[in-house]
Amino acid sequence: HRFIATCEIPICLVIVNSMAAPMKSMGSSFNATSFQKKTRSKLISIPGTRPSVQNGQLIVSTGVTSLDYLIGGGLAVGTVLLIEEDRYNSYSQMVLKYFMAEGVLCGHELFLASAQDHPDDILTELPAPILDDIASHSPMEGRMQLGGPHASQDAMKIAWRYQNLPKVQTALASSSRFGHYYDVSKKMEPEIRQAANCHAFYLPEHSTESPLLESYSALLRSIQEVIRKGGFDGAAPPAKSRNVLRIGLPSLGSPLWGDDLCCRDNPAHGHALTTFLYGLRAVLRSSLSVAVLTIPSHLIQNRAVMGNITRLCDNAIALESFKGSDRETNPLYKDYHGLLHVRQVPRLNCLLTELPDHKDLAFKLKRKQFTIERLHLPPDLSETVSRVSRGELAGAAATGTSCGSSGNKHLDF
Repeated sequence: HRFIATCEIPICLVIVNSMAAPMKSMGSSFNATSFQKKTRSKLISIPGTRPSVQNGQLIVSTGVTSLDYLIGGGLAVGTVLLIEEDRYNSYSQMVLKYFMAEGVLCGHELFLASAQDHPDDILTELPAPILDDIASHSPMEGRMQLGGPHASQDAMKIAWRYQNLPKVQTALASSSRFGHYYDVSKKMEPEIRQAANCHAFYLPEHSTESPLLESYSALLRSIQEVIRKGGFDGAAPPAKSRNVLRIGLPSLGSPLWGDDLCCRDNPAHGHALTTFLYGLRAVLRSSLSVAVLTIPSHLIQNRAVMGNITRLCDNAIALESFKGSDRETNPLYKDYHGLLHVRQVPRLNCLLTELPDHKDLAFKLKRKQFTIERLHLPPDLSETVSRVSRGELAGAAATGTSCGSSGNKHLDF
């Protein structure tokens, strides 16, 4: 009893040894060891997919490498990604095109629904893929790493106490590459695009007598039919070659879909979109499908309805563009085109969610790429602010606006 009370680890070792002794005596009749290697779970092998390192869920790439890193390595199959549109709906549509272009290169089947532009016209604007890895490194970083001719001059501009500090890692990227890179200045070649199997849903071609009530129902029935006929349903017998269905749904909730969420504070059919999302998520959970949808959240007046929409999706991000706002000319945001807000992350096969380790995120559209980075203060902003403040203080001193008797001195606080 005294030995058990003072030490517990040796008792465990004794128990293991006592259990291993009979195993050695039965070595001739029962060839086994007390420790066995854990076998890898048998996952479905589909091109363009891989298991998540966090929860083992099958994931696909969104086409944006930094967005994959932000949501835990990729978009899980069977989930819904919600993108709250920017005011001019330019960057959200670009992310959706990245998602569809990644499906074309991976050989996945596509389903694209639209109420304004025809899906065939949207597919013609997919970005062209970049075949090399040069896009992952900017030219400025390459010159600094190779020690170009301006490296010594740039080093002289930095104060001596900051030279040995590590550089700020603004880019969001993992060590292992997943997905492809794209050039938004070029369009995908028709030969590559036409090789993919795409299903289109154009709302004017499916008009009914009451489009306000039947538009979402017709869309959900069309998705269910494609999943059933294409063999994406989990209840279907497994085929020799399985594939993933990528679903793109732009601008849901807008008046183009016959919805009045953006027109009234108390819409007459406020539950039409939430009912559709509830059915869509139930269909995706039991199929090899993944969906990305965009919603003009800045036009929806009822915030309670917007909260219900967010909770019915697995991933939710919001794009806040600087176009037409005061931040467009603010020196703090001169290197970016907008802010990115993470509204919701999924909780799949685990008790905890994979939360990002940073909250200040911004996106920028380079000459060829759309990237998401950590928001940081530009190095030359402090000098600009100090110049402005010195000019303001000098002007205040000249006018004599101070509390003291002399107009040449200003307060320390």
